[in-house]
Amino acid sequence: MKKMKKLMAIVGAMALMLALCACGGKAASGVTTVEKGKLHVSTNAEFPPYEMVADDGSFEGIDMEVAAAIAKKLGLELVIDDMGFDAALLAAQNGQSDMVMAGVTVNEERQKVMDFSDSYATGVQVVIVKEGSEVNMDNLGDCTIGTQLGTTGYIYASDSVENGGYGEDHVVGYDSGALAVMALVNGQVDAVIIDDKPAQAYVKANAGLTTLEGEWAVEDYAIGMKKGNTALLEAVNKAMAELKADGTFQAIVDKYIKAD
Repeated sequence: MKKMKKLMAIVGAMALMLALCACGGKAASGVTTVEKGKLHVSTNAEFPPYEMVADDGSFEGIDMEVAAAIAKKLGLELVIDDMGFDAALLAAQNGQSDMVMAGVTVNEERQKVMDFSDSYATGVQVVIVKEGSEVNMDNLGDCTIGTQLGTTGYIYASDSVENGGYGEDHVVGYDSGALAVMALVNGQVDAVIIDDKPAQAYVKANAGLTTLEGEWAVEDYAIGMKKGNTALLEAVNKAMAELKADGTFQAIVDKYIKAD
């Protein structure tokens, strides 16, 4: 009987351990993650210099290196989950990834469904046009504008004129910024609204394109995660503050954004 009770106790303990393992895992920092020992970051790797795919198929960019540095501080292995921009946001929102880093702008609508870290960068949106184009900031509402679906550029531009937008009839959404720029090159749209840093890369890579003078919008970038995951939010903010304090964050930025 004693042997049977001991055996049952061992079986019960093993079952409890298995149950705990099945519910995700906690890092050394006490943060619960989607997968034990790993930090899953969803992104849309078509947004240079923040996230892009390297020639060898790996992921690189400011966000990707910052994510790796955060994971290291949390004692976790970084896993990059590349997908569409909307899907990347939803993955973090629904807890399918631990957080999203994709040049994500903080706005009121997103704050209703997701928590955000402290801002780590300022995003400036600009307008790309063909050289010699008659398009300007004042007549954009009369043009056909290309944007990336799910981005604030798409959301704001496609809003009604009464709300400061140009209306859905004037805006075409594409799955990526690259496709929007290609549509401009091919004459399918008159202009593209996109963040300044990716805009610089696209203009450099496509002869005959330029950006209009001035800023179309100025926004803050932050890391998004499932609402209510306070432990992860606090850990990420602490890690980011340390990366800024010791110069690591600025060194990563300087690697991808060269001073003029």
